[in-house]
Amino acid sequence: MSDLAQKTILFSRDAVKSFRFVRCGFDAQSGVASLTYAFDENLELTEKIVFPGAPFELDDKRAVAVERALHLLHLIAGVSYYKAAVPQDIRIESQPIDAETAGFLETVYENGLGEFAYRNGLNLRGKIKFPIGPLTPALPPAGAGERAQALGLREHALVAIGGGKDSLVSIEALRSADVEQTVTWIGGSQLIAACAARTGLPTFNISRALAPELFELNRQGAYNGHIPVTAINSAIMLLAALLSDANQVVFSNERSASYGSLIPGTGEVNHQWSKGWQFEQLLGEYVEKRIAGDLHYYSLLRPFSELAVARQFARNSHYDAYFSSCNRNFHILGERPANRWCGMCPKCHFVFLALAPFMPKTRLVGIFGRNLLDDEAQTAGYDALLEFEDHKPFECVGEGKESRAALATLGERAEWKEDALVARFNKLIRPQLNAAELKIEPLLSIDDEHRIPSALWQELEPNFAA
Repeated sequence: MSDLAQKTILFSRDAVKSFRFVRCGFDAQSGVASLTYAFDENLELTEKIVFPGAPFELDDKRAVAVERALHLLHLIAGVSYYKAAVPQDIRIESQPIDAETAGFLETVYENGLGEFAYRNGLNLRGKIKFPIGPLTPALPPAGAGERAQALGLREHALVAIGGGKDSLVSIEALRSADVEQTVTWIGGSQLIAACAARTGLPTFNISRALAPELFELNRQGAYNGHIPVTAINSAIMLLAALLSDANQVVFSNERSASYGSLIPGTGEVNHQWSKGWQFEQLLGEYVEKRIAGDLHYYSLLRPFSELAVARQFARNSHYDAYFSSCNRNFHILGERPANRWCGMCPKCHFVFLALAPFMPKTRLVGIFGRNLLDDEAQTAGYDALLEFEDHKPFECVGEGKESRAALATLGERAEWKEDALVARFNKLIRPQLNAAELKIEPLLSIDDEHRIPSALWQELEPNFAA
């Protein structure tokens, strides 16, 4: 089934009746996880995830937890394939699930595919239903309010790194608290690898290969679009934590991620829903209840706005020549591009603006290679960030109120106020805002809504608040 040259793939998304979770498996000797799916009775689609460090020795308790985590990964990662046809009938042949798991998955798929549905003109609200089946004695669900058995995992954090400012803030915060950590990423990005190496910490690079047939389905007219990648990566890293004997999986999603784009006639659509608080809560609680009682999933930056994270990042210049939040870097195969910032996308626009209030102008322009706020060609992009006659971009950027407060702050500074877009803001947009919207300080406050372990938070909070 792996030789595409010998296959005839005929796919019509509208003719598909069912999506099948066929099977999943993990080979502890090779470190390879296999996840297999299918539409109707047709060609099977198998993706491979390779965890370095094999062979893995698993005692009985750890082996059960790994099997549970693998099954969860199989179910969450299926969204990459399900979206090709979004059939109403879903079949789980690998391991039946109970009502609580079905509800969790329905929430993840419906919200995680929100932007996908909007862009494809689909209405998925209330239409994705996972089947509930008879459970086997091998993997019974925990009872209401119960926690899964603790495995005695060592105090160690797998920290997701994406090459941008956020994960680097988390890594340095954990370092300051003497938390043992391994910098972890999925895929072959050279930019992320360079950032990871710059930390000087142990690294863990997981490879994920989508079923190659999926690209042929796309060519034949499958639905395509944004999926909840963070949900998939989270599930991969939870399995990695069990294999590497780590009791924490740490992401760097700030509170701003919980707020989406307000679309007239549609409502809120959150591009980064799986980076938001609702998903973090659901997954973290599910893992501690169903997989391992001492495996903790949380975001270290959840109490902060994007601006607060930018302020924290600006305090350390160690990564200035290495980091990039420009997503166009991650669409390029091969070596890391010499220019790490395209200067044209919403991520570049927002990161430049978010950092500007907190670092010298010369340093910021040196990082980006130019002054984005003195370029009239960027007007439409910044208007979208401000939610001025446009909606927030479908990107991982801060809230409109953060962009407005940041530009208002720059509009009062001599070194910025003459730049084209800052001057335009002062003349055209500032008069329409009330006094509260012009202040950046309230947006730097710390929320108490997070899953950070209490002892760690008590140590870190004073530094973040300073």
